[in-house]
Amino acid sequence: MRKRRETLLVAGDAIARYGFGEGHPFGMDRHDVFLRELKVEELEDSVELLAPRAATRDELESFHDPAYVALVAERSVHGTGYLDAGDTPAYRGVFDAASAVVGATLVATEAIMEGRARRAFVPIAGLHHASRAHASGFCVFNDSGVVIEQLRRRWGISRVAYVDIDAHHGDGVFYAFEDDPDVAFADIHEDGRFLFPGTGAAHETGRGRAAGTKLNIPLPPSAGDEAFWPAWERVEAYLEARRPEFIVLQCGADSLEGDPITHLRYTEEAHAHAAARLATLADRLCEGRLLGVGGGGYNRRNIARAWSRVVRSFVDHQR
Repeated sequence: MRKRRETLLVAGDAIARYGFGEGHPFGMDRHDVFLRELKVEELEDSVELLAPRAATRDELESFHDPAYVALVAERSVHGTGYLDAGDTPAYRGVFDAASAVVGATLVATEAIMEGRARRAFVPIAGLHHASRAHASGFCVFNDSGVVIEQLRRRWGISRVAYVDIDAHHGDGVFYAFEDDPDVAFADIHEDGRFLFPGTGAAHETGRGRAAGTKLNIPLPPSAGDEAFWPAWERVEAYLEARRPEFIVLQCGADSLEGDPITHLRYTEEAHAHAAARLATLADRLCEGRLLGVGGGGYNRRNIARAWSRVVRSFVDHQR
């Protein structure tokens, strides 16, 4: 009898179609670049592969405003115009592709919550700039936001931790839950004074009843692994105090050296370390429940290196 694999991978053509065409930083080749590296690293047989599904309108609207969901569906028919101020163009089929990204994260979440796996990774996901009411920064629907809402409504999870090591601040998640003390938010990113979206200052720690409950750690341009390690120690201490029941890791590869639109200089060791440490933390705090989502990254070699190291850390982790 085949031993159950503890790590799932959700991938397939449905999410590979999420992208904005040839020449755009977020092209449709990112998915296959990662899968080829997974094969080179001989990790294919160490994970259970599941196919994405489309998110339902009800699932999308658990986070997004219905009027915005309707707008994306309308512009998806003709593929004209923009879904934000100019970064995120509509194209024919964008609604189906973006819905599949959300559905992929939900497939992974369902498998974890039903005990079919402890950890999962979704490469084309982690679209952290989309707000409840509009697209932003190449992100149409915010899959992490939907997952957080679904964990609470469907499975009764009250304390969710969202950890983000993408070079860009995860503003779409942060501001959606800025006043919610039960959503732990820890984000290491390039200082917003030098990079889109211009947010995530250290003093942004939540508001209202959630004041002081969020952690933003901006790093200066050119910061590398030597700056990441102490920042990561702060993240671990923060999570220990928050005691989450489920952890989402957004592991954008645009924080590696050589990305064409950012300025951080991590190596893939940062991503490997974050994934391994969170796997250990998740086993101790929340029955192993850990979901990794790919996020950004526009240097194809960096995508392959960073994401495959995350999967390797998930696979190699032993309780």
